[in-house]
Amino acid sequence: IDEKLVMHYSTKLSTYLMPIAVFALMVTNAGICLATPKGDQVPNLVGTWAGENKTYSEKKGYSNWNKTVVISEQKGRIFKGQFTYSDGTKHFFGVIYPDNTTFTWVSVDSKGYNQGRIHSSNTISACYTESGADATVGCAELTKNNP
Repeated sequence: IDEKLVMHYSTKLSTYLMPIAVFALMVTNAGICLATPKGDQVPNLVGTWAGENKTYSEKKGYSNWNKTVVISEQKGRIFKGQFTYSDGTKHFFGVIYPDNTTFTWVSVDSKGYNQGRIHSSNTISACYTESGADATVGCAELTKNNP
């Protein structure tokens, strides 16, 4: 095999294939670069959410009750609202995390945290945990009443 002939044809081949390879790479990367990540827009939680809340505590045992949560205001990731339960009305405020899927809310007169997950634009879950003498756990699957 003549080395000069091999070099000549490999140079010619790479000269023709290089532009095709570069074009294919550009087309592939253009789709990746132009795609908007799903999580860029902060979800809007404002509205009335309702569903069944299932809880447990040592003092009260297992309990199921209908829960209605009203998120009345949201500015960016920060939101506030209220819900009513057997002991009265709780006002809370919370934050949606940068993953745009998880959130936490707290209340001034509560010892625990409510952590949640956004499943869709009209379905969330919210789970409460509190430790100590009044330890309680519970979760609610909530659907937006006014999507």
